[in-house]
Amino acid sequence: MPEDSKFLKIFFTLFVAVFVTTMGASIIGPLLPVYAHELGANAIQIGLIFGAFSLSRSIFVPFFGKFSDIKGKKPLLLTGLLLYFLLSLMYSITNGVWHLIFLRLAQGFASAMILPVAQAYVGIITPRSREGRIMGLFNVSLYGGLSVGPIMGGIVKDHSSIRYSFLSMGLLALSGFMLCLFLLPPRNREPRLKKKNNNKEVASYLSLMRDFTMFSLFFFRVCFTICIGIIWTFLPLVTTMSMGLSSTAIGGLLSIHVLVSGIFQTPMGYLADRFNKKAMIIVGGIIGMASILALSKASNFWQIATINALLGFAASISIPAVMALSVIEGRKAGSMGSVMGLMAQAHSVGMLFGPVMAGLLMEFMSFRSTFIIAAIILGIGTVMIYFLPSLDNKKSVFIF
Repeated sequence: MPEDSKFLKIFFTLFVAVFVTTMGASIIGPLLPVYAHELGANAIQIGLIFGAFSLSRSIFVPFFGKFSDIKGKKPLLLTGLLLYFLLSLMYSITNGVWHLIFLRLAQGFASAMILPVAQAYVGIITPRSREGRIMGLFNVSLYGGLSVGPIMGGIVKDHSSIRYSFLSMGLLALSGFMLCLFLLPPRNREPRLKKKNNNKEVASYLSLMRDFTMFSLFFFRVCFTICIGIIWTFLPLVTTMSMGLSSTAIGGLLSIHVLVSGIFQTPMGYLADRFNKKAMIIVGGIIGMASILALSKASNFWQIATINALLGFAASISIPAVMALSVIEGRKAGSMGSVMGLMAQAHSVGMLFGPVMAGLLMEFMSFRSTFIIAAIILGIGTVMIYFLPSLDNKKSVFIF
């Protein structure tokens, strides 16, 4: 990692801010499905509660990604973190399913200003040929927060009430806001990408998606996240009803996936800088497919825990390579915010489509059948990567 003090200060600030914000958001991950069920929500409404967050995030992430390329990163980060804090406090006065759906829509809007903008910021300050290791290390902030949050949320719920979990989410978002406010450089001193040929225009999303590599990375990320969205939305509800697991146990189940993925993000990022990134994405996709299929047959806590760990390992192989290639594409286009916006949108689309699809399927089919369909979807995304030319030294190919 570069020793430049400015790099380290910015990286550390963004790392901690994303970690605490993600941890706060994931605190309520294992609690929302059960809480919504207690409010009277059916399977489709539970899918909408999770999908609402991703819906608004999907809509606004491209706008904020491109806007950050034009107006700077710090103002958006501060606005998003402050809104996240205020909305978290409103959860404690929720009294109905549709109120919960509205809050999730609003929180998705705020989230669109945080993670993709922070990733773009890190992408800009990342030196060439170190994209994998630095983005892999930065991803630890995301996966670390996601792994700690559910356990913390389950413990808080089991020993007090869900209201305190909502308050914890808000306080963590506020701490991220304070970090960015005081430690990030002002907007007029932010590091920026150098434009080729002095072109000051930001690349359009149409031009980015016309590139076959960019489109394929986007599509693979959508497919992988669909699987994660299904697990995070309905696994807590099913394990509670069929196994009688406590909130702490459910939080542990969800955390295993992101904990394993977080542990291996940095070493896999180093490998992505040294080996074929395309091959790493494909291997991760294949392991992910096998994990999802195995999950459809799991019948007890330890089987689910083991398979979730394997799915986390699959993500740790493929995602650092995907993000490293995204940084390279963003640098080529001179629009890091727009490219990271697309990657964040891919994640949001997957988190939107997965829960809603699973909710609809559960009304007409078995819960386990949704995992089989998810594995097929991930297989399609993996095949698409397989048929691409080498991604590390590719020539641009346009699809229309």
